[in-house]
Amino acid sequence: MHKNNTAIVLGATGLIGKYTTEFLVEQDSVEKVIAITRKPTLFSSAKVENLVIDFERLNDFSSHIKGDVLFSCLGTTKKQAGSIAAQRIVDLDYQYKVAEIAVKNGVRRYLLVSSSAANATSKNAYLLMKGQLEEKVKALSFEQINIFQPSLLLGDRNHFRLGEVLGGIILPILCKLPFLQKYRPIKGETVARKMVNVATDTRSFQQDRVEYFVLDEIFDED
Repeated sequence: MHKNNTAIVLGATGLIGKYTTEFLVEQDSVEKVIAITRKPTLFSSAKVENLVIDFERLNDFSSHIKGDVLFSCLGTTKKQAGSIAAQRIVDLDYQYKVAEIAVKNGVRRYLLVSSSAANATSKNAYLLMKGQLEEKVKALSFEQINIFQPSLLLGDRNHFRLGEVLGGIILPILCKLPFLQKYRPIKGETVARKMVNVATDTRSFQQDRVEYFVLDEIFDED
């Protein structure tokens, strides 16, 4: 990104979104961060503008979704949402609608947190919705799209997820095996750092229009 850029973070209070917001604030090339949230939230930096949105009325807020780059980090679980259908509204419909508005408003670049094994033809409902979102946003006219497909995400959340806790204990042990290492769990903070590094690397705009970062490719080893 160049100087005086405005970054938009959708899902700015989630596990990855909060770190993405923090890391963007640290960048000299970023002048403003628009943090999109459902409820008013205090951020420690004057760079951050909190845009509180009613996701059922996204068109009413379209004039405010303007900037240079959009980080799409929104997501929920079936348990939180109450059903797969309700989860799809958050994980697919809301994210796609914001992307659609952003590209119409001239946002040039889009970075999406998806999931390992996301596939638009998957029989798994979660992986299906993630894959379908990827395909839908790739059809939009962003100049560049970066899609991140991490494995199990680790980090402090506002709610308890038993499956992630168990996975966070068992998978690191299993993934010590060389052929499983690329599937090792990853911290939300690490994903956020990678996203911001990719977005602020001026060389990355010379790469393919759509670029994927899969599993262990998201880890910065240097």
